[in-house]
Amino acid sequence: MDFRLTEEQQMIQAAARDFARNQIAPVAADFDASGEFPLDNIRAMGELGLMGIEVPEAYGGSGLDTIGYVLALMEVCAADAAHGTIMSVNNSLFCNGILKYGTEEQKQKYVRAIASGEQIGAYALTEPQSGSDASSMKSRAVLSEDGSHYVINARKSWITSGPHARYLVLFASTDPAAGAKGITAFMIDTEREGFSRGKTEPKLGIRASATCEIELNDYRCPVEDRLGEDGQGFKIAMSVLDAGRIGIAAQAVGIAQAAYDASLAYARDRKAFGKEIGTFQMIQQKIADMKCKLEAARLLTLRAAWAKMQAVETGARFTVDGSMAKLVASEAAMWITHQAVQLHGGMGYSKEMPVERYFRDAKITEIYEGTSEIQRMVIARMETGLR
Repeated sequence: MDFRLTEEQQMIQAAARDFARNQIAPVAADFDASGEFPLDNIRAMGELGLMGIEVPEAYGGSGLDTIGYVLALMEVCAADAAHGTIMSVNNSLFCNGILKYGTEEQKQKYVRAIASGEQIGAYALTEPQSGSDASSMKSRAVLSEDGSHYVINARKSWITSGPHARYLVLFASTDPAAGAKGITAFMIDTEREGFSRGKTEPKLGIRASATCEIELNDYRCPVEDRLGEDGQGFKIAMSVLDAGRIGIAAQAVGIAQAAYDASLAYARDRKAFGKEIGTFQMIQQKIADMKCKLEAARLLTLRAAWAKMQAVETGARFTVDGSMAKLVASEAAMWITHQAVQLHGGMGYSKEMPVERYFRDAKITEIYEGTSEIQRMVIARMETGLR
């Protein structure tokens, strides 16, 4: 087993780290406080190649691999998880599915715009009454009599980047009687008539990553904007989430790394009873456990990224790898940030220190793109073969 990174992987990691530390970290607290969408930074990240890392150069991307993507995402999320969320959605949930299932025209039109950072992409699966149970969606798409377009009526919730997205991958049922097999995927242009946005959600964490509800009322979607075939939508959605969960695992590792680094520095500098608190056994135990959980999460995430790369060649599934990485990394991030707040004492509870932001940001990694409970179900079902 070779743990060495390629030159390209090291280059994208270094570029992301430099941008994150110099352009994102200094303004992260301000964006968190205001909830303002960091559009200028996102466009700069697009110019740097961070919005389409795995996208081939032919479609405006960097043409790098999944390991390079997660390494870059870890660096961005260590500076600010909200910036990382926008980056993850653009890369994993938007571009990934179109590259795998889209036509050449769709790749040129939609992927290029997002990979360059010129436009923002989003992924619309969740509905107010169906989160984990995505197959029970109420959104409907009806093919016109002349077969030229679909009329879509839908209400979607918790749409990351929704307030600013130009294009979305949206899922709606074209055959309600068929259940999951009747769901179809569509490319949505938010500037078309029939599309509207609801309120922006007031969130606990990742506050600069804007989230909202969207509605489509008699939205006319040209048939050429259907992604994949009729009834293939649920398969596309789950396939995209397999990849997306690796991105969330990387996000969790980045948050955990930032919390660990802050805790390590504080343990070395803070003194109590005439000694650095890092000399106390209880603090040493926290540091040791934080480090072990962090590195275990990192290795599982990198292995999942490697498994995704192998799947391109072999066709093998990497569902379990992605679910394990997300489960372990998200719970590690939540535990490590909790310990970081505790280790910092009263200062950990203050907005003067960044660890309280890390703590708030970490929680969402246990929820979106499949809760921890769903990940355990996925892993167990795949392992046992039982439903």
